[in-house]
Parts: sequence; C-alpha cells; structure tokens
Amino acid sequence: MTAAKNTEETENAPAVTAAAATTAKGSSDNGKPTPKKSRAAAKTAPKSGTAANAKYTAADIAVLEGIEHVQKRPSMYIGSTGPRGLHHLIWEVVDNAIDEAMAGFATRVEVTLRADGGCQVSDNGRGIPVDKHKKTKESTLTTVMTRLGAGGKFEKGAYQVSGGLHGVGVSVVNALSSRLEARVVRDGFTWTQSYEMGKPTGPVKKGKPAKKTGTTITFWPSKEVFTDTQEFDYETVETRLRELAFLNRGLVVRFTDERDPEVEDVSFQFKGGLNDFVKYLNESREPLHSHIVAVEDRGDDSELEISMQWTTGYTESVQSFVNNINTHEGGTHEEGFRRALTRAINDFAKAKKLLKDKDPALAGEDIREGLTAVLSVKVKEPQFEGQTKTKLGNTEIRSYVEVALNRVLPEWLEKHSSEARRVVDKCLSAARARLAAREARDLARRKSPFDGAGLPGKLWDCTSRKPEESELFIVEGDSAAGPAKQARDSHTQAILPIRGKILNVEKARINKIMQNNEIQSLITAIGGGIGEDFDVAKVRYHKIVLLTDADVDGAHIRTLLLTFFFRHMRPLIEAGFVYVAEPPLYRVREGKKYSYLKNEAQLQKWQKSKEGKQGKNKPTRFKGLGEMNHPELGETTMDPETRSLVQVEISEAAEADKIVSWLMGDNVDLRRTYIQKNAKDVRFLDI
Repeated sequence: MTAAKNTEETENAPAVTAAAATTAKGSSDNGKPTPKKSRAAAKTAPKSGTAANAKYTAADIAVLEGIEHVQKRPSMYIGSTGPRGLHHLIWEVVDNAIDEAMAGFATRVEVTLRADGGCQVSDNGRGIPVDKHKKTKESTLTTVMTRLGAGGKFEKGAYQVSGGLHGVGVSVVNALSSRLEARVVRDGFTWTQSYEMGKPTGPVKKGKPAKKTGTTITFWPSKEVFTDTQEFDYETVETRLRELAFLNRGLVVRFTDERDPEVEDVSFQFKGGLNDFVKYLNESREPLHSHIVAVEDRGDDSELEISMQWTTGYTESVQSFVNNINTHEGGTHEEGFRRALTRAINDFAKAKKLLKDKDPALAGEDIREGLTAVLSVKVKEPQFEGQTKTKLGNTEIRSYVEVALNRVLPEWLEKHSSEARRVVDKCLSAARARLAAREARDLARRKSPFDGAGLPGKLWDCTSRKPEESELFIVEGDSAAGPAKQARDSHTQAILPIRGKILNVEKARINKIMQNNEIQSLITAIGGGIGEDFDVAKVRYHKIVLLTDADVDGAHIRTLLLTFFFRHMRPLIEAGFVYVAEPPLYRVREGKKYSYLKNEAQLQKWQKSKEGKQGKNKPTRFKGLGEMNHPELGETTMDPETRSLVQVEISEAAEADKIVSWLMGDNVDLRRTYIQKNAKDVRFLDI
C-alpha cells in the first residue's frame, strides 16, 4: 500500500518525508543528525559581533561551481540522500529517454540494475549531440554532462514537451556518482566519455562506425553522498517503469535486474495506453460498465488523454499526470476535469429525467464515488506549485481540459445510455448516503477536540497545544492504554485507545463510516476533519503513532487504520505525520540488564551469538503490549531517545491505491496472490 522507511528516531533526527518538503530541526541538509556541541565548545565559541567574525571581506565569500554546489547540497536537487533521492537518480536519466520517446524519436527504453551496484539506462533515440558547443567550446556531450542548466529543453525545436524543464537532471546524476559512463551512437559512430564525481576523466572518444542511434548512461552512486544505502529497490523501479509505459502508449520499456539471477527480465508495452492503466487499477474491483470512457485532444501547446471507468466500490481513484510527472497535489487540470465531469453527469441525469424532485442534487463527490480515472496532459511550459512542486498551476489548462471533456463525455453518455443510467443510479445512492452522513459529520465537527470527556475513545490528551511537538499514540485497547499513559510524557504525548478492529472503510460508504464510534473518536482527536473537508493545517498532532501488538491481529488493526488514513485523511500521510511503532517481540537478559528484540530474525541472531552460553536466560516473548510494564513500554516504543518508528510514505500514488484495493477489497484470490508474492518469510506467522 505504502512505502515506509525505518527510522531509529531521536529528538535530534526526526524522520521527515520528501512529501513534507521540510528539513528536520536539528538535522543537516542531507537528513543526518547535526552533532551537538560540547559544553566546552559552546563556552569557547565566539558570540555574534565579536572580533572573531567582525572582518567580513571578499575572502569570506565562497564561490561554488554548479557541480560543487550539487555535491555540497544534494538534497536541494534530489530531495534527500536517502532511498528516495537515490532512486531519483534513475528517474532523471530515464526522463531524458522518455523525452526522446515523447518527441517521437525513441521506441524503446531499457533499464538494468547491474550486479556491481550501478544502473544502466539505454534508449534508441537521437543520441546526445557530440559536436563542439558554440558557447562552451567543448563537446556538447561534455557540456550536457557537466554543466547545470545545459539541455535541449530550454529552446524551441528540440522538444515540444518534456518531463523535466530544469536542465539539471543528468549533470546532477553525474555530480553525485562516483563514476559515470556515457555512450552515444550518432553521426555514424560510437562516442564515449567517462566521469568521476562529475568531472571528465578524459576527452570524448570516437569509436567504431555504427548505423543506429541512441544514448546509454551507466552510473554508480557515490558512497560518500548516499551513506545509508546505495542499493536500488526492485519494486520501486519496476512500479515507476510500468507507470511510464502506461503513460506512453506503445513504448517498450524493458527492465533487468542482474543482481539476482532468479529474477526474470520484464518488458512493458501497453498499446491501449491509459485504457490499459485503468484496467490494471481496476483489477481487484468490479466495473460498473464495460466500455471505458476515453478522451483525447491535441492542441498547439498541449495534449490531453483521459481514461475512466466507474466501479461498484465506494472509493475515488483519480490519478493525474503532467508530462509523465505524477501531480498528486492536483492542479488546474484536475479542476477542469472535475468541473466538466460534474456538469456532464448532472445534465444527462436531468435530460433523461433521472433526478426526481425529492432527490438531492448530485455533488462532485457523489459523481466520483467508485470512479477510477487517469488524466494525463502534456504541456509545453508547465508551471508547478504546491508543497512538493507537483501541483499544476497553468490557468489555461483548466479550460482546455474542461472544453475537451465537455465535448466528448456527453456523446459517450448518449451512446452508452444504459451504462450511463447505471452510473447515475450509483451517484444518486452516493448522494443519499452523503446526506445521511452529514448529521454524524457535523456532530463530530462540533465536538470540542479539547474535551476528552466527549470522546468515546477516552482520549488522554497532552498539555501542549503546539502541533509540531505533540504526538498522538493510537493504542490497541485499554490493556495497552494503561502502561502507555504511565510511560508517556504528558506534556507532548497523548493516548487514544481504540476498542477492537475499526471498520474497513474500503467496503463502506461515508454514512456507515461516520456511524463508527472509533472512527468518530479518531476524527475528533486528530482535528483536521475528513474527506474533502480535511485540512492538514488544523491537525493537532504532527506525529500520529500507531502502537499495536506485534502479532497478526495488531498488524490487521494497523492496516485498517492506514486504509482509513489513506482514503479519508491522505494529506496526513503526505505531510509525513503518520508513523508505526515497532514494539519488541522478545526480551532477553544480557548479564544484569535486559535487551529487546523486534522480531524472529533478531532472535535467531541473538541465539546464534549465545550458542552454548545461553544457560537459563531464555527469551521472554511478549504476547501483547499489555504484558509490558510501563518502564519497558516507555523505553522501547515511546521515549524519543530509544524508540524505533517507521514513517509511512506514499511512493507511487497509483500503485498504493491498487494495493489498498487488493488487500482490503472483496477479491480474495488477488489478495492471496499478493500476500504469497510479497511475504518475505511465512514461517513465523503468528496465526
């Protein structure tokens, strides 16, 4: 469902998602903790305005060349130096290959994860020019690979539209790679050049004659930059490459992982484009109609593709893209789409007299219930805004999308009248459920979030009213709530126990969801609202920690909670506010002290280290959080200095949406297949 990262957390190094686009307090730009100064150092450090820094001359001004600045502040260019930034290197190179395909010059892209830790990206496009550049007086290949702002996407002619318009992509990859090799085939020959940390190791070499054209970039991420890991994740790469193949109809995308000989090569090609994307997303859902609505339009500066299909489910899944970039924050293209969709369905319903006097008017959320849609626009000069620069701001695109959909959708509704009537019937049911839920929603909104007595879940609130320092622990039952209450820091940590398993919101409409007492408690305690009314700025805690038992029931409760957050409070996850605690499964004695082991793997490692020396000190297995005393619970799961949290992230919105449907929907066979494929080790399942 979501991509999560493990974080051994301290107050000085809190985990921060790329979606939050902020730097953690007390952290350096690359996300690592800033070392604390010793008291002695603090005493001797010169104060502001003293003689030590009174001289401020030209010698104090550091001038960094482009690549040096990338190496000094890599997070400014790739988001982080963790796994997300590491994979961003691949996307930068792949985007260049995809741009060649969008321009009509490439039909094939190949990505290989090499056994030696490198990544190779090849395309059969035109090849990077190698002739001498007029301005730099060096090979254009060298210019593109070593200078920021050098690229063919700033001038008209080379590219009509492009996935990256900053011109820093491949040069940034080069700057952050210990080694990079470029191989270009064009002008009848093969041309090569190698680099180390962004600098050429020699001139461009002219090789053997060649008839075809294309570019191959092979790079090895620097261990000095990516200190946590240099290992690419197969699933992350495969998901993105599949998505790009959907978005570029007919393009062949081949993926090879040489690190594991048992992993077979995969090749993606979708001649149906976005229609195939919608079918893929709806694999675990029941379509309401068989014919997919398809919209295409091409203007002078923009292109548009939309595919959509309603299902019998209750969740909306609208994925939008601009020049292959996932705009999960929406933007003007989504605004135009939603406006035209609402108008077309209402006009059809009124024309066919499907709306009675007693029926409520169809709101946008009613019409989009159960809708799966993929919206892709190609824009010559996109303007991005929003927290993560993934929200389209071009005002002209709003009317462009609206006009195109207003032209095509009414025709489809008339042509497929019986299917359209089923869609309207579903929209009416959604409208009635929405009105039925309004009273419960208003009740939850009216409850004061500071009145713990009014909460069914018995919220033990913290005294702080600063969201940035406040934490909410959602615990499993009263047995865990007792020790958690004793172990917490009452100034910054709140406790909310929930009874049993909350409603599976994947299978319920909003009226049923709002009737659930535990969900009402969550809504009121968190304070940001729900659904389209959710406002992340009103959230009362910037850390919401799911603290459940380390067994199957606890995992199920976590999954239900994450499904609720993903479907109805998604900005909470995107802001980086949702965490999962990792309580230990075992306690072992080390001399006079106790140590804690999270899982079976750690237990096996401990047993192996103690082979023949374990004696009577046998491991104690915790059956639940309620078995821990409050000092143990505090030390292992609540104390910021010693606890281990997993921050929940959404890596690919479309794939996350699909996985939620697989795991929490009605299709048992797909759920079983997914679990069998992704379960790392089923020997120790606690069932």
